[in-house]
Amino acid sequence: MGDVIQFKRPKVSQIQKGNTLCRSGFHKWEILKEKQFDVKQGKLITVYQCKRCGKTKSKAL
Repeated sequence: MGDVIQFKRPKVSQIQKGNTLCRSGFHKWEILKEKQFDVKQGKLITVYQCKRCGKTKSKAL
């Protein structure tokens, strides 16, 4: 058997799910554990990534 392909077009609400909150500035931030040290500044930093849209921000400690 092969892969199942959907022929129905996804609804707009499914495509834009969660993006309307992020566009309004209500991100769902999570802490990334991979990047904790900034080499150029030589400081510990906290890197946040939005769970819905993938946008990142950093904060120096």
